[in-house]
Amino acid sequence: MENVKIAVIGLGYVGLPLARLFSTKYTTIGFDMNKNRVEALMQGHDATLEVSDELLQSALKNGFKCTADMEDIRECNFYVVAVPTPVDEKHNPDLTPLYNASTTIGKVIGKGDIVVYESTVYPGVTEDECIPIVEKVSGLKFNRDFFAGYSPERINPGDKQHTVEKIKKVTSGSTLEIGKKINEIYASVITAGTHLAPSIKVAEAAKVIENSQRDINIAFVNELAKIFNRMGIDTQEVLEAACTKWNFLPFKPGLVGGHCIGVDPYYLAQCAQSYGYNPEIILAGRRMNDGMGEYVANQVIKCMIRKNLCIKGSNILILGITFKENCPDVRNTKVIDIVKALEEYEVNITIYDPLASVEDVKRIYAREIITSLPDSKYEAIILAVAHHEFKELDLSSLKSDSGILFDVKGILPPHQVDGRL
Repeated sequence: MENVKIAVIGLGYVGLPLARLFSTKYTTIGFDMNKNRVEALMQGHDATLEVSDELLQSALKNGFKCTADMEDIRECNFYVVAVPTPVDEKHNPDLTPLYNASTTIGKVIGKGDIVVYESTVYPGVTEDECIPIVEKVSGLKFNRDFFAGYSPERINPGDKQHTVEKIKKVTSGSTLEIGKKINEIYASVITAGTHLAPSIKVAEAAKVIENSQRDINIAFVNELAKIFNRMGIDTQEVLEAACTKWNFLPFKPGLVGGHCIGVDPYYLAQCAQSYGYNPEIILAGRRMNDGMGEYVANQVIKCMIRKNLCIKGSNILILGITFKENCPDVRNTKVIDIVKALEEYEVNITIYDPLASVEDVKRIYAREIITSLPDSKYEAIILAVAHHEFKELDLSSLKSDSGILFDVKGILPPHQVDGRL
């Protein structure tokens, strides 16, 4: 493609870093329906912390633009869709954001243009669900008037080492020629290189199994933690010993939430079920990981009982509410499962997280949090998220005389804690 002009639809954890990267080589416009988000970005600040203020402000000075006005992207010819793909309360895939984005694309796409989807989906969604919407709204014919591709996002939120340009990119196109064009555009900015998949469905499948594989592996070590805790064996010490073998996979037990690993297996599971196959291992892994919040809460209560602490009315401090360390994202965090399970014991819970948005937690979970370190003593402290800030805390000063410390992340020395996974 000559005179490539790119529009990235969705400016969240995935879309913004990608749009910023594209803007180093191409005319690029970021589009998002959230006007407040757009205004903040145009002022040079990214609340997700994925793009530094310095990088963002430099991009804006060099012509990068963010907008909530659809007319601003009408002249683009290469559209990238990077919107969330969540699940509903019954764990069924919710494709509403993709449908809305496809409608937007349909209103602005022109002849010869290309639309590339990056959102995580199960095989078939791009061509069977999204493209028909673009066709209907635009009145254009797929693979004649416009073309499509799929290039799964591989952003690791909060990771400042594996940034978007340093992660190898899978690409694909609706025709062989278009696949090569899409691959060429991505390869021009992705320093880690690209892999051109033979079809869109192969690229979709590759993405959805990446996180499903991680989910299953973490479920395995979570089950090991439950077994070893009953046996009085330290799981972290077992894993440390096992990791001395060169081909042992270094997974650790913990909470598995967020909008990728905690969600993608359900997309693959539903796809498999639509073909008449019940994916036993995938769903078993999900059940194991979905139950870890309640398990942690029960372990904390047991630690308190062993120290003869009164449970009802006790004060418990939870360190972290985001779904992972060094990241402000609270979507689908499993820490909330710890909170809900502990609330049944009529305890007083304080949630401290310097990165999380007070407004987001209140809106999504109807819970209050604090963003400054409390000046109180607690009968129990739960290190739920491994933010850098927490590693510097003197946790002993926050405990009551006989209080307990439970380390969900396994980052503290074993002699300092009363329990850990």
